[in-house]
Amino acid sequence: MNQKEVVVVIGAGGIGQAIGRRQGTGRTVLLADLNEQTLDNVAETLTSAGHAVETHYVDVSVRESVHALADAAAAFGDVVNVVHTAGVSPVQAPPAAILAVDLVGTALVLEEFGRVIARGGAGLVVSSMAGHMIPALDPAQDEALAHTPADELRQLPFLSEDAVPNSGAAYAIAKRANQLRVQAAAVEWGDRGARVNSISPGIIITPLALDEMSGPGAAGYQAMIEQSAAGRAGTTDEIAAAAAFLLGRNGAFVTGSDLLIDGGVIAAIRAGRIQLSLGT
Repeated sequence: MNQKEVVVVIGAGGIGQAIGRRQGTGRTVLLADLNEQTLDNVAETLTSAGHAVETHYVDVSVRESVHALADAAAAFGDVVNVVHTAGVSPVQAPPAAILAVDLVGTALVLEEFGRVIARGGAGLVVSSMAGHMIPALDPAQDEALAHTPADELRQLPFLSEDAVPNSGAAYAIAKRANQLRVQAAAVEWGDRGARVNSISPGIIITPLALDEMSGPGAAGYQAMIEQSAAGRAGTTDEIAAAAAFLLGRNGAFVTGSDLLIDGGVIAAIRAGRIQLSLGT
């Protein structure tokens, strides 16, 4: 029986790479992404740094694809970490695509990897501070976002095309849903002796963030940076350090939680120092 420890990293962007480097030492890193060229490039980088890397194509918006990835991970060994970073941002996609990838995709990952995560293992979903930006939802909506089966999420009336008018709104509600799904999934993962949490990064310098910061919302991003307590953007290494705590032994009593890592942006919004717009 293969007893190798496997770290699954879904999404080969800057945050996924940083967490993979930190968690992958002495383990097999199973790197999954939609873009096969990106997969090859990142796998080469990690391999040249001494990591054992396998790659797998995945479309997180399709259950069969996520199911196949979970099976592949379990075939390599004990799935001790699952790190889900895949997503699209408001400047990159229309509302329907954001809901399919960022909302339904996360729900599928939690469901499918909840059946293969090893006892003592831990999962991490990379959400966003955007999930903390919108006002509180109706309790019935919170309940639906947390517990509706992934394949039925898009049929919820408050996620209809008319109800979610733009990509900014779609992104914010998807990220709020990520936090709610993780809290709900922690109960079932706990039945397997495993944990799962989410982190909500603020402005972290990655290619995705640079796309956003050069788009229509550039002035808003600059204002968030300038008015935050930190007064700067964050780095992928800072996110990886927080991830290491939540995925490792020191975080063994933490599950079903969301860690906001935004340099104080949400605090500044709630203090009225930043005027928020979710439109695109």
